[in-house]
Amino acid sequence: MTVEIICVGTELLLGNIVNTNAAFLAERCAYLGLTCYYQSVVGDNAARLTETIETATKRSDLVILSGGLGPTEDDLTKETAAAVFHLPLVEDPISKEHILQFFKTRNRTIADNNWKQAMIPEGSVALENENGTAPGIIMEKEGKTMILLPGPPNELRPMFLQQVEPYLLSKRNAAIYSQMVKMCGIGESDAETAILDLTSSTNPTVATYAKTGEVHIRVTAFAENEEAAAKLVKPMVNKLKSRFGSKIYTTDPEITLEQSIVELLQLNKMTVTCAESCTGGMVAARLINAPGASAVINESFITYSNKAKRHYLDVKKGTLKKFGAVSEETALEMARGGCISTKADACIAVTGIAGPDGGTEEKPVGLVYIGCSVAGKTIAKECHFTGNRAKIRESACAEALNTLRNCILEYLSETRFT
Repeated sequence: MTVEIICVGTELLLGNIVNTNAAFLAERCAYLGLTCYYQSVVGDNAARLTETIETATKRSDLVILSGGLGPTEDDLTKETAAAVFHLPLVEDPISKEHILQFFKTRNRTIADNNWKQAMIPEGSVALENENGTAPGIIMEKEGKTMILLPGPPNELRPMFLQQVEPYLLSKRNAAIYSQMVKMCGIGESDAETAILDLTSSTNPTVATYAKTGEVHIRVTAFAENEEAAAKLVKPMVNKLKSRFGSKIYTTDPEITLEQSIVELLQLNKMTVTCAESCTGGMVAARLINAPGASAVINESFITYSNKAKRHYLDVKKGTLKKFGAVSEETALEMARGGCISTKADACIAVTGIAGPDGGTEEKPVGLVYIGCSVAGKTIAKECHFTGNRAKIRESACAEALNTLRNCILEYLSETRFT
């Protein structure tokens, strides 16, 4: 089944709102095994919207539209879609009652134009909106399907997950099973190159997704039931484990990198300290996001100034003077000092130039040194990141977590054989 996504709203065209709906819908459609060749954004204009919908229905089996289901005059999606399918609008009693109760429970007066949202194309299916007043709509005609969804993400996402996905799966007469393989310490291009022979598989499918400092690979299979689909997924996941080894930190979609590190520390009864300069506490904040962090983090430092580095981490004055705050030598001493001052088993340290100013030819913006000390063994690595200040800090934080994990694993591997 081919699918096309149309996002409606002049505010999207003007850049007033970031179009997160398109990314969400595209990802979920890929998960469901739907083929998406086209995406469009169109403003609140009936003629242009009509043209866009007509084009989409000619070349795709399924068209998903988001936005334009509100009560105002410029909300035209439902009316335009109904006109393309030559369907009149009729009142849906259930949607009308939902609107009535929505306003009643909030002690608000219903404006006359809100009743417009209770009108749906004849013969279509209304999808209940638990977070708003605009129902979603499923329309079918002559082998083509249109699904209309509200624009606000907090309305669209639960509606799609809870009502649209089961509908689409019922059309396939199949069950779906998916497993996510999450990795760090490898770039998307390297990961993709390593699995080129696997990405041609059609059932299960293998798809890569990149995020800062990580690569996620989703393996998805379809079968007559979930158990059979899971059996198709398992051999593929085993191949990925064989190829990527310790770079894989979890196959649980709910586990984050920081949570995997906290669990690793807990399991081995270890503690960690963070000593941060340019990241300003981001590494510690990521770790503290994970449940159980209080058992492995006693204290951490934001040592932005040289004075703080000397006072809290015992970085030598001579080191700072000779090599500078942004140097391998300083990162090493920050990591060692963090362990010593807090009696922690491990310390991850970050010092760098996040910009936009402060860089030189010798030490440009984006230069970051990451130090890590685990059980007395200390290493440092030089990194070069690009982007604005926020992006550089985010990249440094992700790399610091990856470095911390690798150093802990290396220490544990060494101790098992000594």
